[in-house]
Amino acid sequence: MHVISMFYGLIVSMYYLDNKRHHVPHIHVRYGDDEAVYQIPEGKLLAGAIPNNKDKILQAWIEIHKEDLMANWSLASQGIKVFSIDPLK
Repeated sequence: MHVISMFYGLIVSMYYLDNKRHHVPHIHVRYGDDEAVYQIPEGKLLAGAIPNNKDKILQAWIEIHKEDLMANWSLASQGIKVFSIDPLK
């Protein structure tokens, strides 16, 4: 797992070679004790949950960075090191 961004208490991660369970490009998000998995680049919630106000912030970040997220997914699915993505400011 590699943390690719952190903002407003959200920790966004991507796992290497993680294309078996969800079968689609996705990110893992933690906020406190809450965890969720979001499909990229659409931002669809696949599993778990985070508070609604944090979900809206995350959705905006996904929309802004969808190309970077997909580039990272391409790397991660091959086991290649991913890069950090700017947080939402």
